Formats: sequence, structure tokens, C-alpha cells
Amino acid sequence: MTSRERIAAVFDKQPTDKVPIHHLGFCSQVASALLGREAYVGGGIQQWREAVALWEGEDAHQEYLERSFHDAIDVALVCDHDIVRPSYWRYNVKPTKRIDDNTFLYASGEEKDWQVLRFDPPSEQAHIFPYLSQRKPTFDELDERLTEQERSVEDYQPSAEETFETRAQRLLGEERIIRVGAGGVGIPHDAIWMEAAALRPDLVTRHLDLAVEYTRHAVALLAGQGFHYIFGGADFASNTGPMYSPQMFHDLVAPRLQQVADICHQHGVYYLYASDGNLWPVSDDLFGTSGIDGYFEIDRRAGMDLGELRESFPNLTLIGNISSHTVHLGSRDEVVAEVLSCLEEANRSQGIIVGTSNYFVPGTPIENVEAMLETIRQYR
Repeated sequence: MTSRERIAAVFDKQPTDKVPIHHLGFCSQVASALLGREAYVGGGIQQWREAVALWEGEDAHQEYLERSFHDAIDVALVCDHDIVRPSYWRYNVKPTKRIDDNTFLYASGEEKDWQVLRFDPPSEQAHIFPYLSQRKPTFDELDERLTEQERSVEDYQPSAEETFETRAQRLLGEERIIRVGAGGVGIPHDAIWMEAAALRPDLVTRHLDLAVEYTRHAVALLAGQGFHYIFGGADFASNTGPMYSPQMFHDLVAPRLQQVADICHQHGVYYLYASDGNLWPVSDDLFGTSGIDGYFEIDRRAGMDLGELRESFPNLTLIGNISSHTVHLGSRDEVVAEVLSCLEEANRSQGIIVGTSNYFVPGTPIENVEAMLETIRQYR
């Protein structure tokens, strides 16, 4: 089987020649060790690298783009992914001042709109925050923002210009699945939105309806470009459960997820949803009635188990369940045991794509990553 055929079989719950693989993401440190060179992948480090490149000029920015594309492809191929992630975090805004090696100022427009990017090398994270302290918005201000967005969404047309995803589709699309994102439907984490969910659910409803409309436009474009698997989602849970009540999810979020799933199906594409954390309290709505096709970021440490998920939701395609925490802090034997448990469940249950459920984080021992990859190679 080619990777495309293998993934198609997984979504049809049919047997495959070997267990399909997709690790969700790589920090630069781990990818660099695997490739034997500094790898331009990762989270905030990629935003900082883009800020540096834009500061240094157009040639430097073009080099950043080329390295970012090729390194994302190369690390996926080194790990023999059936689904390829061609792009990582971006911040494509030219800074106006470099404050120090790791800090940039973005001082365009009014001072209240200025921003600062600060990079922390050990964690590979960048924080982008307002230059001036910000007060919490009011419900009236949320209403004004939503009204403006509702006016603009009517004329919204997603850009058809070349992206890393369309470029990867031309390069690898006949053999492998190219991961592309859309359909981020969820309630924002900010305190004002959590308050609105309880006190002004009409505002949350409007926000979620806008997400559906933006997704409607995006999916039409992506389906026309040949993408058949849409990776969406919104983090909303911890190890103890969702950050808002199951009833709120049922009333506010689940109906919009069903609309997004319907939009995807009308275009002949699958819709996958991701969130960390314990999702069992909302599982019937999220994995059942919503009609989504797949679930990724399956958080083993939060109690999301492949076997139990497969038994409860036989039509759901599952991606992940090797814990980044185990690969980061576990022993080699613990890593091997966890990887084997996922591979064996995938082989037994069908409809499962095995991989790490989240990033390989900085500080992860490369010996553990290599043990994971070798275990997969030997099993397959």
C-alpha cells in the first residue's frame, strides 16, 4: 500500500498492510538530532526565527521559508510518516525594532495595538503580548467586535496563493496525505469568554457561528485543491476534564461541530478534531452526535485510551496515544512498552493511526525518540 491507500483504508476501518504512522509535531532540538543539522521546525522558535529573518531582509526571509519547508518534509520522511505535516508556527509580520537578541517590537498603528515578541531559548517558546497593559474587554466591546466580524465574513475569501501545504501536495500528494488545518471551532480561553459562556451565551453563539462560516469558505478552497483530510479542533480540557460544563458544550459547541462536519462531508472530505485532556465528559457529543470523522491529540495521561475509544465509538478514526510525556521523561523500557501497546491496539482494532499525541518537547532524550522509532520499524 502507498500511504494514501493506507490512510484511506484506516478511515474505512479496513485492514492495512502495516500500521500507519503520524507523529503530531517536533521541537527543533529533536528534529535537529534526527536530521543531523539545525532543523527549522517547532513552535515559538519558528516565530522568533521568522522575526529574525524579516529583520535581516528579504533574502534572509526567503531562506527561512525554504529551510522551514524542507526541514518539515525531511523530518516527516525520516520518521516514515503516512501523514505529512509541512508547516509549523509562523509570525509573518516584520518587526519595527530589535530590542535584544530574543525580543522584537511591532510598533505599527496606534500604541495600544503595538506588540512584543519575546523568545525563551531553553523552552523554544515565544510569547507575543501587548506592548501596553490591557484591561479585560466588556461584553459590549465583544458585541462590537462580533458585529464587525459578521459584516466582514460575508465578503471573506481565503487566499488561494501557494502555501507550504499546496507545495507539499505537488511534491508528495500522490503517495502521502498532506496535513492541512481548518475548522478551529471552540470557545476562547480568555476570562471574558468564559464569563460570557455563563452569562452571555448569545455572544459565544455568534463567535462559534462565525467560526463555522470561515470554515465553510476554507473547506471549499481546500477541497478544490485536493485536500481530503481537514485537521481542526480547539484545546478545551485538562487532565481532569473540560474547562466548561458538558451542558455548555452540548448547547453551544456541539451543534456548530455538526455543521462543520456536514460542510466537510458535502465537499467529500473528512473532518478531524483535536484537544488535549480528558474528553470523556463530552465524548458522546464530541465523538458521536457531532459527526466528526477523526480525533487526534489523544491524551493517554488524561485517560483517553485507544481500546476504550474504539469500543465506544467504532466509526471514529483515532490518531496518536503515544504520550510525549513518556518519551520525554520515561525510561527506554517505558517508551517501548507504550509504543507497543499502541501498535498492538491499532493492529487489533483497525481505524487507528499511531504516533505521539503532541510535540516532542525540548529536553526529550534522543535515545528515547530513537527507541520509539526503532520499535515502530521492527513492528511494521
